[in-house]
Amino acid sequence: MKLSAAYLTGAVDSVGDPTVTATVAQSGADPSAITVAATASSRTSVARTSDVTVTGTGSTRQVSVAAQGVGYTDLTLTATGVDGRKTTQVVHYAGSAAVQDAAATRYFTGASDSSAAVDVGDGYTVVADDETNQLRLYDSATSGAPVRSWDFTSQAGVSIEMDIEAATRTGDTIYWTGSMGNSKSGELRPDRAVLYTTTVTGSGADTQLSFGGSYHGLRADLIAWDKANDDRFGFADGAAEGNIPKQIDGFNAEGLEFAPGSTTTAYLGFRAPLVPPKNGGKALMVPVTNIDKVVKGSHATFGTPITMDLGGLSIRDMRKNADNQYLIIAGTWSAEDNSEPYALYRWDGVPAHAPTLLRSLPTADAGAWESVISVPDLSLPDAQVRLVTDDGAAVLYGDDTASKDLPHTEWKKSRITTFDVNG
Repeated sequence: MKLSAAYLTGAVDSVGDPTVTATVAQSGADPSAITVAATASSRTSVARTSDVTVTGTGSTRQVSVAAQGVGYTDLTLTATGVDGRKTTQVVHYAGSAAVQDAAATRYFTGASDSSAAVDVGDGYTVVADDETNQLRLYDSATSGAPVRSWDFTSQAGVSIEMDIEAATRTGDTIYWTGSMGNSKSGELRPDRAVLYTTTVTGSGADTQLSFGGSYHGLRADLIAWDKANDDRFGFADGAAEGNIPKQIDGFNAEGLEFAPGSTTTAYLGFRAPLVPPKNGGKALMVPVTNIDKVVKGSHATFGTPITMDLGGLSIRDMRKNADNQYLIIAGTWSAEDNSEPYALYRWDGVPAHAPTLLRSLPTADAGAWESVISVPDLSLPDAQVRLVTDDGAAVLYGDDTASKDLPHTEWKKSRITTFDVNG
C-alpha cells in the first residue's frame, strides 16, 4: 500500500476536508478484494479509528478523517490481502478547531500565508503567499493542495521572498506587487519593491501562467513623488532603515486594483501610513497612472492621492467587478491575526465618493482577513463573496507553533469563507 501523502490536516466540523489516496495491489489478486481500514490512533481525542472513512473498491482508495479535537495523531491504516497478509502505513494527522460558518469554509493547504488572490474562472483561484514567491492554483470549491504552482523568482530578478501582498487582473495580465516595506525588524528589503506581471492562458483547472515583465523602482518612485510634494505622507521616513512597516506611520502596501474603466491606472492601497498618522486617521490610495508602462521599464507616474474614512482602519485588499463595484477589506495597520477588527466596505471607485460599510468581519477564529477573490453583483440582495485569510501567525494545532513554522507543508493552510455581502 502506498499513500499519496503521509501528512494530512482537517478541522472539527468542517466540510470536504483534504483526503489522502491509498493505492493497493497484491500479486495475482483482484485489488477490489483488498480491504483498507484504520486500525489505530495515537491520540483519540483528535481522531479515532471510527472517524476515518475509506471509500473506493479498486486499486485506489480515498481516505478522509473527521477531526474530533485539536492537535496531532498518528493514524495507522492497514491493508489486508486475500490471503490475510497485512501491510500498514501511517497518516500523520493534524486537526484544527471548528470555525464559524464551517459549512461555508474551505481550506487551501500547502501554505499558510495567503496574501493575494485572483479569480481565473470556473471556481479556481491563483493565490500568492507572502512567505514564499510561489503562486498556487486552487479549486475554491474543495479543501486541499494546489492543482499546480509557479515560481518566478529568477525571472523577477529577486533572490529572497518578495512579500507579495496585492494583485489585480486586466485581460490576460495579472499584476503582482510586493509590500515595498522593510522587514519586521526594520531592515531594508529591496526584493519587496518588485512589481511584476504574469500572462494567463487557459482558465479554471487548465490555467497556466507565464512571466511577463517586472519593475523594481516603484518604492523609490513613490518616495521621490512624496518628497516632491512636501512629504505629505512621510513615505521617506516610514520606509527608512530601522523603521518597521506595520506601524501607524509606516510604509506598507497591500491593495492593488484598476480605476474604473481603466487598464492603465491602478489604485495602490496602503496598510500604512494612516493619514494623518494617528488613531482615527484615513486610509490612503495612490493612483499609479501608467502601470502598463511601468513593467516595461518606465518610471511610475502618480495621480491625485485618495484618502477615505474606513473607521480608522486601513486597506488590506481591494477588488472590483466589471461594473466597477469595489469591495475593500479594512483592517488595522498592526493586526497580524484576528486580534483587531476587520470590516468590508463597498465603493464605486470615484475618488470624491465615500465608501460604505457593508459588514464587520468575524474575528473569533484564527487568521487575518487578507484577500477578496472576486466581486459579485452587489445590487443583488443575496450577493456572496469569498474571502481568504492569512493564517501564517495563527496557532492552529494547540502547540504554540505558528502555522508558517510548521514542519510539514501539508499541515499549513489558509481559510476561504463565503459570506453574504450584506451581512
